[in-house]
Amino acid sequence: MFGLLLVLCVLLPPSPGAQIPNQGQPKHPPIATNGERFPWDQMRLPQTISPLHYDLTIHPNLTTQDFTGVVRISLDVHEDTSAVILHAKQMEISNVLLLAPEGARPLKVLEYPGFHQLALISDSVLTKGRKYEVQLEFAANLSDSFHGFYKSSYRTSSGEVRTLASTQFEATFARGAFPCFDEPAFKANFTVQIIREPRHIAVSNMPKVKTVVLPGDLLEDHFDTTVKMSTYLVAYIVSDFLSVSRTTQHGVKISIYAVPEKINQTAFALDAAVKLLDFYDDYFDIPYPLPKQDLAAIPDFQSGAMENWGLTTYRETGLLFDPDKSSASDKLSITKVIAHELAHQWFGNLVTMEWWNDLWLNEGFAKFMEFISLDITYPELHVDDFFLNKCFEAMEVDSLSSSHPVSTPVENPTQIQEMFDDVSYDKGACILNMLRDFLTPEAFEIGIIRYLKRYSYQNTVNSHLWESLTDLCSLDDLDEGRMKHFEFCSRRKLQSGTSKWYSDDELDVRAIMDTWTLQEGFPLVTVEVKGREVRLSQERFLRTDDHSLTEGFLWQIPLTYMTSASNTIHRFLLKTKSDVLYLPEEVEWVKFNVNMSGYYMVHYAGDGWNSIIKLLQHNHKALSGNDRASLIQNVFQLVSVGKVSLDTALELSLYLSNETEIMAVTRGFGELVPLYKLMEKRDMTVLEKQMKGYIVELFRDLIDQQQWSDSGSVSERVLRSYLLLFACFMNYEPCVRKAIQLFSQWKESDGTVSLPVDVSMAVFVIGARTPEGWDFLFEKYRNSLQMSLKSRYKSAMAISPLQDKLQWMMEQSLHGEVMKTQDLPDVVVSVAKNPRGYKLAWDFLRASWVTLVKKFDLGSNALSYMVTGVTNQYSTREMLQEIRSFFDSLTEETGSQMRCIQQTYETIEDNIRWTDTNLPLLQSWLNKRSRRATHEDL
Repeated sequence: MFGLLLVLCVLLPPSPGAQIPNQGQPKHPPIATNGERFPWDQMRLPQTISPLHYDLTIHPNLTTQDFTGVVRISLDVHEDTSAVILHAKQMEISNVLLLAPEGARPLKVLEYPGFHQLALISDSVLTKGRKYEVQLEFAANLSDSFHGFYKSSYRTSSGEVRTLASTQFEATFARGAFPCFDEPAFKANFTVQIIREPRHIAVSNMPKVKTVVLPGDLLEDHFDTTVKMSTYLVAYIVSDFLSVSRTTQHGVKISIYAVPEKINQTAFALDAAVKLLDFYDDYFDIPYPLPKQDLAAIPDFQSGAMENWGLTTYRETGLLFDPDKSSASDKLSITKVIAHELAHQWFGNLVTMEWWNDLWLNEGFAKFMEFISLDITYPELHVDDFFLNKCFEAMEVDSLSSSHPVSTPVENPTQIQEMFDDVSYDKGACILNMLRDFLTPEAFEIGIIRYLKRYSYQNTVNSHLWESLTDLCSLDDLDEGRMKHFEFCSRRKLQSGTSKWYSDDELDVRAIMDTWTLQEGFPLVTVEVKGREVRLSQERFLRTDDHSLTEGFLWQIPLTYMTSASNTIHRFLLKTKSDVLYLPEEVEWVKFNVNMSGYYMVHYAGDGWNSIIKLLQHNHKALSGNDRASLIQNVFQLVSVGKVSLDTALELSLYLSNETEIMAVTRGFGELVPLYKLMEKRDMTVLEKQMKGYIVELFRDLIDQQQWSDSGSVSERVLRSYLLLFACFMNYEPCVRKAIQLFSQWKESDGTVSLPVDVSMAVFVIGARTPEGWDFLFEKYRNSLQMSLKSRYKSAMAISPLQDKLQWMMEQSLHGEVMKTQDLPDVVVSVAKNPRGYKLAWDFLRASWVTLVKKFDLGSNALSYMVTGVTNQYSTREMLQEIRSFFDSLTEETGSQMRCIQQTYETIEDNIRWTDTNLPLLQSWLNKRSRRATHEDL
């Protein structure tokens, strides 16, 4: 693997902003805690020994909040050695034995905390080819964070606080729960025993096979042995949860676990899990290999969910659904997260990336499969209406020089944690979607089934996937049910004068996809039409004024396009810096990246944008909603790099007054709202008010058309909720009037009057503007057992203009009793986006930094989300200096090297450039627009 990376350093341009990780070596020879030299000096474990089987007994004490255990590990020795190097973090190790055929003997233990490593030293050589066992006893405290084996609690409706213990081992936290070889390539089988009190239950990856009564009124549950898997997928929970169960058509028992008072909110998740596991069983043509799949709703959970094999864990909001209280977007997000975790049972669990540099092979695929699976199993959710947002979010990060390739060298736990970002998840999904469109869905499905079957229970790298997607026309890979992919085989052989989609050479999937995974960023394709001639060129899209940073990048781009003359989707593989294609006739307009199936932006040079604007103003439905959304995003992003004038982007936005489709409407908001957000933090009240007025005017008709009810499709309902929330937040008088009326009725009934779910956020936001209304919402929040409702209460309270309440919310969330600490990142970022709260959020982030790092861990998505969410709308040099001053004062141990800090600097610098260049233009355009509107009224 590292040889490949060396080659890439020569073939591909260096990443200007990339962190070059240390190679996992300390600056000086590592010294163990006892003062002796530690026998291994790499962060990655040696390959001399690998584990075959773990026999693990865990005894958590939920009263004293600690645990003890013993692990016996069967070892396979690949080279003669006298040291077994493995991981353990912050635990007491005792009674370490080598169990050999000739008898048990103690091993010397050395500890090197810098790399979380133990060395078990034998006084005789462990011989290559022989099998040994080591046994270790250990003890530790249940973790105070959300990682490792950690404590969680919840409050019953009677006020009683109950405690449970749960695990979260991805990426490098199994080592904090038991001594192990904590790297994904060290796969093994696990047999787990858990000691508990009779008032609790225990669940793990596999079904329970028996329970043994122990002295001291304790029980020991024995679980069946797992399939071969990585340590980060081991899971166990000790709790008082209840469960509901059903069996899939393929005979797998599905159970949902939740706290007793919320078990009645599990029916929807149970149905979804059954339907989706059956779908994946058929789609992947590989039976789910375990007898059961549990889904557990954990009261304290940092991420959205975790794919532990056979025991997936979730936030309560990610699993619990009340048909009377949950919204359409709740249904969509719950179904997507279940689809994501169940896809991981194949992508990630059955076939696992060799090392964390290829995390996207797990996460990009699972994110992509959310949309593939739900499109078929839940067509009524119209999941396609929401996919493009993933690509827009990825591009936001990927347009910075501090971005990273999808596949990136990483060594230490902080760098590994940072891989769980929009690039691995969303960019990964978007380039897979592009490849699927390129190969045809049928051929793509054949290739990924081949990949999963070839590498079951093994570890893979990028190239294994590309090899599986090559030579797809081999008859050996065809089965009767998938003969449709002959369409791909015949299409690949077609050549025409206008299409270079496939060259005469053999299609080289790896050569194409390496350009998308081994270099950061994405291309901007410039299109210039001259009669029948279409001139194409590509460059890296980068939000910087240093043009040298865009040099040396080249992609193989599967272009698609359509024209005014034909609805046919034409294809062209752009492999070079520039090229030319010829149209059969002259056309009025051309639209590249049809439906934005490709992960690239397009600039229409010459008169191209004017042609697009004319089309949108006169017949916008000639293009799909996704095409229109991509044009809005492209044109506004091109303003930030000086390719297009702000006037042009704003003129294009005028067509939005006729727009009704969710993707294009929300993209319009996504590009226009940040403009007035920049002004909020510069105290430019007049211009800010003008910009807000323009946006409200643009969408006024669509807002007025919204019913205050729960009718319509999922997309219509999500859009209604979005529009009414925006209108009320903008003080649009008809919206505010209706929301005040509904809030008063709801409050007077003590919350018993049923509000339409889709409009409830708009109602709560208006209610939270007064101290009395805010306090009433908080009481409802504190006493509610409906998770989606609690989430809406919390969000509305964080948008309140009451600064003392905002400060209190952040402090309470950090404390974690009344408001969960897991929700702190959302609370802090919501307060940061609040015009009355952004200074509070920045001050809170600084003051609480040390606590936040301890609670959420360096490099975690939660920490990065707070850093970028609190800072990304500042646009003054004074604020940039203040932010730099704080982050520059940190040490490496407190986060100074985190990628999100570099992203913060870049984003603010980009905001400064944008405002310096464009604010006068914006003022002028809005004034002109206002005069034009006044003239039209006269």
